[in-house]
Amino acid sequence: MLPRSALLAATLSAGLAAAAQAQTIYPLNRAEILAGSKFDFKVEFPGAPAAAHLEVTIDGKDAAEVFGAKPTVIEKEDGNDLTAYWLRDVSLAKPGTVKIEATAGDKKKAVAWEVFDTPKGRVAKNVILFIGDGFSVAHRTAARIMSKGMVEGRYGGEFAIDDMPHMALISTAGTDSIVTDSANSMSAYTTGHKSCVNALGVYCAKNKNTLEHPKVETIGELVKRRTGMAVGVVTNSEIEDATPAGVVSHTRKRSDYNDIVKMFWDVKPDVIMGGGSPFFLAKSTPGSKRPDDVDYIKQFESAGYSFVSTKTEMNKAVADGKTKILGLYNTGNVDGALDLRLLKKGTVSKFPDQPDVTEETKAAIEALSKNKDGFFLMVESARIDKYSHSMDPERALFDVIMLDNAVKVAKDFAAKADDTMIIVVADHAHAVSIIGTYDDDRPGQTPREKLGTYADAKVPVYDVDAEGYPKSVDVSKRIAVAFGSSPDTCFNSKPYLEGENVPAVAGATKDTYVENPKNCERPGAVHITGNLPFDANQAVHAGDDVVLTAMGPGSEVFHGRLDNTRVFRAMATALGLAK
Repeated sequence: MLPRSALLAATLSAGLAAAAQAQTIYPLNRAEILAGSKFDFKVEFPGAPAAAHLEVTIDGKDAAEVFGAKPTVIEKEDGNDLTAYWLRDVSLAKPGTVKIEATAGDKKKAVAWEVFDTPKGRVAKNVILFIGDGFSVAHRTAARIMSKGMVEGRYGGEFAIDDMPHMALISTAGTDSIVTDSANSMSAYTTGHKSCVNALGVYCAKNKNTLEHPKVETIGELVKRRTGMAVGVVTNSEIEDATPAGVVSHTRKRSDYNDIVKMFWDVKPDVIMGGGSPFFLAKSTPGSKRPDDVDYIKQFESAGYSFVSTKTEMNKAVADGKTKILGLYNTGNVDGALDLRLLKKGTVSKFPDQPDVTEETKAAIEALSKNKDGFFLMVESARIDKYSHSMDPERALFDVIMLDNAVKVAKDFAAKADDTMIIVVADHAHAVSIIGTYDDDRPGQTPREKLGTYADAKVPVYDVDAEGYPKSVDVSKRIAVAFGSSPDTCFNSKPYLEGENVPAVAGATKDTYVENPKNCERPGAVHITGNLPFDANQAVHAGDDVVLTAMGPGSEVFHGRLDNTRVFRAMATALGLAK
């Protein structure tokens, strides 16, 4: 006879094996669904049973009857050993808990969804969602020290994000990993549904076509379909990148840039601003990255949009009263604040008239606020994340200051009337911490010799301008930001004045990276042994909770610890989007 522990283990193992073979239902168990929002309903039956042997019910009634649509059933879908049961573009109007059961022979799977209402109706005219991509607590603290200074343990001022009345911790994990990426996390904010790494606006099923996975409606689509509101998407990344794309897109693969441009066209946000112009250009146009000859810039212009490619053109369009603006300011990402303002590195020499996120925000609000029905605006400071990947703290912190200045623009607008919800949140964290200060006056050459900790961590002194940006980052006492994830690299504690840091370069063996030899030649540089897999060439995201601050009508729901899907729920509730 098996001992009790072995018997229990065998029982659990059998249960898990059975679960692995059970049906998969999308949306997943515990999904929270806005009443009246559109989604694709899919069940995947393993073993490819015949359609005649399938039963799918909602609260005991045939699912097709509940949704009022005929299902599509596909045996061996995409060559997989499963039968797919589809009801696309459906909705549920009645709030409450819903039980879904899928049966094939002796195999049954049940999940429960919560369909939620917005019973108070609309309480906010406008919603502005600020995303600091990769914006961690240490970023916030270090940027505040850099921008506001500190005397006797007290800051010399506060950020605009600091005095917002409501605050919560947001958990960011996805369906497949404890550490999310920007696509998956942004999808949670814009749809209220969990997804997996690299996915936008879909559940991750077994479909081979990245555009065929079960879709869930985004807030950009919702407000366009349900209200007369304007929609804006503003970033300093490529506009096709994960966070801005999350407002409009549905794909299993965030790198489907050409398809994402078409999705922007399908939804038609009133204001679109960022980089990434090559994916809008027809294939025959020099510099295009499209596989077809569709010129989306011309299409947007034909639909009444003003196309702008510089800050000067953007400001003129706003001054002329334009309400539909397509702004593409770079072929790649828009340069960050440190390069735009001080160092003039990156692509600034090629694109000398790029707006920063603060300037984009001001222009977007001026254009969108002309809509009498209100607006939804998503603003991203994208390069906090990108510079944290490249382990370039000064550039990341400048973009935190830029984000805060953009929030101040929004707060000044909101002060005119108490009808605008403002949310500031990261999509995920980075493994960054403040460990002290680097002091060039300390003896020695290496970072460990220059580092002061505890009582030796003296306050850095940055001379700042009227907008809170340091006039120089190459000061003698600097904030010491440590990265908890790293490839093999070399480091000397000094700012990267010559251009964005490149921590690692390709090694001699395929899919491996080694320290960048140029960094190893810097005075006082030391080798840092990486702690990431050998195919990593930069720092990675962290699974930490992130801080959310909010103000305005509807923001009182933010407190304690919340799942990232609750950000969508709060916005949808404030706008009264339930059917």
